Amino acid sequence: MLAQLKRAFGLVKPYLRWIILGATLFFVASALRQNWQDVRSLRLRESGWTWLSLGLGVTLLAHIWTGWVWSLILQELGQATARRWAVRVYLTTNIAKYLPGNVWHLYGRVVAAKQAGVSASAATLSVLLEPLLMVAAALVIALTNARQNWPIQLFFLVLVLAAIHPRVLNPLLKLARRVKGQAPDQTSNPLQVRRYPLFPLLGEIGFVGLRGLGFLLTGWALAEFGLEQVPSLISAFSLAWVMGLVIPGAPGGIGVFEATALALLTPQFPTSLVLGSIALYRAISLLAELIGAGLASLAGRKWR
Repeated sequence: MLAQLKRAFGLVKPYLRWIILGATLFFVASALRQNWQDVRSLRLRESGWTWLSLGLGVTLLAHIWTGWVWSLILQELGQATARRWAVRVYLTTNIAKYLPGNVWHLYGRVVAAKQAGVSASAATLSVLLEPLLMVAAALVIALTNARQNWPIQLFFLVLVLAAIHPRVLNPLLKLARRVKGQAPDQTSNPLQVRRYPLFPLLGEIGFVGLRGLGFLLTGWALAEFGLEQVPSLISAFSLAWVMGLVIPGAPGGIGVFEATALALLTPQFPTSLVLGSIALYRAISLLAELIGAGLASLAGRKWR
């Protein structure tokens, strides 16, 4: 029985990404079809363009901020890199996450880091640690106002926090060197995680918080939310965002984020408003990433 399940999974695995993408897009499209008349009636508030501009600015700041956090991760791994260089590389490679495969932004950072003198092992570990820290940060924020399934969220948070502990990472790094056939005396200074990456984790909490604020400001362009609704909005956004990060759906979390946000927010807000907000935020997010990549490319060597 186990062998049959394994064989069946092997047949489905190459298409799993597209199955998830199709299912999430179908869910969003179905909700859009059922609420199309209400969505069409949505209009920006009188100050809507101001709120959209603020949402764009905060979202762009979030991407700049997380580029700086990446430099902190490299620093924790004993690699001295310029903050401006890290931000420039991060912004210019970030847009590549929308390419098929959803790994080219990570590959670009590893290549750029190696060219800047960062060891290959440290560069690779930095781009593996970053999403783990983002997941932990998003779960921390989501749990601040979790109403359902909080034990599951807490379990995964504890699991991720334990996974990034040096007592877990360093044995894994040692095992990886052995698997690669690297004898202990071949590396005079093997890569080690010296301490718990607390400051990068706090930095990623700031990143997810800024992304949530950008979403809130974008939604405010359509409707004014009460202050008592803000915690639940930020919590739901964080959970939806992390689902888009970890589930192997479309590149950049397209479809997964929208479907999760729709499922989490529709019990509290009108479906048409949620659909309009997530559509606007997807556009704002893409625009912020394009602006960030463009500005970083123009800066070029001046940011080294």
